[in-house]
Amino acid sequence: MKQMGRTHRHYYRIVAIDHRQPRDGKVIEELGTYDPHVTEKSERVTLLPSRIKYWKSVGAKASEHCEAIFKNFMKKWEEIEAANAAKAAEEAAKKAAEVVPSTIVGNG
Repeated sequence: MKQMGRTHRHYYRIVAIDHRQPRDGKVIEELGTYDPHVTEKSERVTLLPSRIKYWKSVGAKASEHCEAIFKNFMKKWEEIEAANAAKAAEEAAKKAAEVVPSTIVGNG
């Protein structure tokens, strides 16, 4: 987790980072955010589940804090991601149906 913010008002970016980098060093990819100061607990975290699963599949190890966040919030964000993907697919199908011409006029 990369610490951001100001004094007494920290928030964190959940990132994929090389273990040789410092905590706030160069990031490979941002995977989500965590803001402990948000009062509504369900709104404290944002995640990209597909990318988190990818990084874990190629051998990345999450910190203890990140594992706890993943355990508590991953299912919620997987459902949100699936709903967004279904909505995007539905819109793409609707757009593709509008583009198809009703008749093709040829020469002759």
